[in-house]
Amino acid sequence: DTRMALSIHDDKKLREYLGPGKIFVIDEAQRVLNIGLSLKILVDTYPDIQIIATGSSSFDLSNRINEPLTGRNVSFTLYPISISELKKSHKNNFDFQKVLPDILRFGAYPEITSGKSPNPIFYLEEIANNYLYKDALEYEGIKKPEVLLKLLKLLSYQIGNEVSYHELATKLEVSRNLIIHYIDILEKAFIIFRLSPWSRNLRNEIGKKNKIYFYDLGVRNSLINSFGALDSRNDIGALWENFCIVERLKRIQYERWYRNMYFWRNTRGKEIDFIEEYDGQVYGYEFKWGLGEYKMPKEFLDEYKNSSVLIVNRSNAGEFFGF
Repeated sequence: DTRMALSIHDDKKLREYLGPGKIFVIDEAQRVLNIGLSLKILVDTYPDIQIIATGSSSFDLSNRINEPLTGRNVSFTLYPISISELKKSHKNNFDFQKVLPDILRFGAYPEITSGKSPNPIFYLEEIANNYLYKDALEYEGIKKPEVLLKLLKLLSYQIGNEVSYHELATKLEVSRNLIIHYIDILEKAFIIFRLSPWSRNLRNEIGKKNKIYFYDLGVRNSLINSFGALDSRNDIGALWENFCIVERLKRIQYERWYRNMYFWRNTRGKEIDFIEEYDGQVYGYEFKWGLGEYKMPKEFLDEYKNSSVLIVNRSNAGEFFGF
């Protein structure tokens, strides 16, 4: 009934159905036929109301809403809970060092961070199997869903490393173009995101391979069934790097900063995990799980004058994350 009522493109009938009020929330808005046109009619005819349209299907939601609402809408991406949001919710009882191991192992979905799930591993498997990949697997461009799942597992082992599309295609016995297409779909489904190499076209810098990270580490760990304690893991450095980058991404998005994000690596193997470029300046960040000393890459500092490199570890991460 709701879908039918909201698909009628008549301003008076739409307003009558909504009833009195100033703010309305339409969940799973992409399920309404031509919902973008209905929203356009409402906001143009009744400028005093505000409508929040949400949807778990990023493909359909963007396709069916954005075009009719050009200039009339503001888009928000809701990421898994950020560490700064967790601190606010716990107020004075927040202990970053205490919550960190669970976040690195089980991720930051609300059911996990709230402690409501008695079995976080089972919960993550349910998300993976019944919800998270649904958008990607049902997308019309997916012809080989088994390849998509195998691709995700391969990417799970490569966080923090440069990814070769050709190598992935060879392992999965498919074309390179198919790998690129599937990675694009996984990115649109907010499962993974890419980080491009920073370069000013200098000869000794590599500019072809991206790095790929997961928006949620619990999802990543569930793909390879890896939930062991941190002190027994050989991927703790990669987990920390992924965690730091995605938390910084959340902060940049939520605070509406305008920054370009990259990583840096030259042909001699020197690298910096994360680069932010804005206002004509370059800022580097190196993520270290351990608290030992770090030697700054002289080549980077010499090449990019007035640049800086900051080490982010467990002792100083709060300032980097925004709490």
